[in-house]
Amino acid sequence: MSRNWSASAVGAMRGSPAPVTHTLIVLCCLVFLLGPASGLNPAHGSGEELLAAQRAYFRRWGVIPADLFDGSPGAALTPATALFVHGGWVHLLGNMLFLHVFGAMTEARMGRVRFTVCYAGCGYLALLGYAAAHTDSGQPLVGASGAISAVLGAFLFLFPRARVTSLLPFLFFLPVRFPAWVALPFWAALQWAAAGQAADGPEVAYLAHLVGFALGFGYAWLRFGRAAAVSRRGTAPGPPAARTPPADRE
Repeated sequence: MSRNWSASAVGAMRGSPAPVTHTLIVLCCLVFLLGPASGLNPAHGSGEELLAAQRAYFRRWGVIPADLFDGSPGAALTPATALFVHGGWVHLLGNMLFLHVFGAMTEARMGRVRFTVCYAGCGYLALLGYAAAHTDSGQPLVGASGAISAVLGAFLFLFPRARVTSLLPFLFFLPVRFPAWVALPFWAALQWAAAGQAADGPEVAYLAHLVGFALGFGYAWLRFGRAAAVSRRGTAPGPPAARTPPADRE
């Protein structure tokens, strides 16, 4: 039965108008659920044992600036692995909601390959930029926030007058339509909320978010030029109104 479900999921993503976006969401959710940050796997223990497992997990797969620039083996890969690791439920669900709302339309406009380059490349460079500014830090940095900030930057260049429809939890998950730029303060508030979820967790890197946003905006400008900016209003696909979305920390 699990094999049939997996085949159906793969088929659904292949037939999706935004297969890269949806694949990234699935991968991030799976990594989180299987890791200790979710707190759901009994193999990771509970209490202090679980906290120790989480710290070790973040240090293994997250970006540690001090290690990145001292030639530690495998450290150059951590800005890539950190994109799939999240520090808590608020961190994961908020990031995936924003990726779903803004990623699908951006991918449809850019194409799969360019969208993948934008997400992965800008996300990697955003984490690298933060690490370069904090070379003495030994605190692990995790999350897709830098990459999703890049998607936001690209979206706002490509669709400057767009209005998006999304579900806002503080409005009891009612579908709300609003200008895309309004999402920016909500995005900042989400990162602040994720930062406060665990005092002993990985670091929240606001610089990585700013770098990611600037890189995504710049990438869209370089690849599509000024003429690509949409002068008419558009509507970005949001989560279906009838259901709650499968609900970095940088």
